Amino acid sequence: MSGQTKKWYVVKAIAGKEKKAKEYIDNEIARLELTEFVSNVLIPTEKVYSVRNGKKVSKDRTLFPGYIFVEAALEGGSSKHKEGEIIHIIRNIPNVLDFITEKSGKPIPMKDVDVERMLGRVDASMGNGEELLEPFIVGETIKIIDGPFVNFTGVIEELNEEKKKLKVIVKILGRKTPVELSFMQVEK
Repeated sequence: MSGQTKKWYVVKAIAGKEKKAKEYIDNEIARLELTEFVSNVLIPTEKVYSVRNGKKVSKDRTLFPGYIFVEAALEGGSSKHKEGEIIHIIRNIPNVLDFITEKSGKPIPMKDVDVERMLGRVDASMGNGEELLEPFIVGETIKIIDGPFVNFTGVIEELNEEKKKLKVIVKILGRKTPVELSFMQVEK
């Protein structure tokens, strides 16, 4: 099956039941020995912290509630029968609603840029290239173009090239407030 190319697809699931649906998909693919067609089932999460009874507690929060991402060979290749079977199997898993599809009902693969962003392999600023030509300088005034502080201006206090982050001092209600932003959230 070396001629098969796997792509990422988005599967809609009942919100709050994503983990159970992922478990069912993983079990069914393993049971039917279809792991060569479906290599990855993912629910992107992030760690969030809260304070309960005076203790810091971490919890995984789903980044895209109601969605599961599946890396699979659903098109092309030599065995159309198996691919159609995989679509049918996934659609019939408990807590799964359907794939994100075209009007014809055919699952739509995700764009590579979206996959990279979802997987966190490439920082979004890498595709821009502007920062490489015009590096940020501590003390420079910038305008925030994304996030909760959009349209505010601020002065760069710290610079982290490795993480592509800036610590910017923004004046909010007359007070100077430090804000951490990515390179993509600001412009000169």
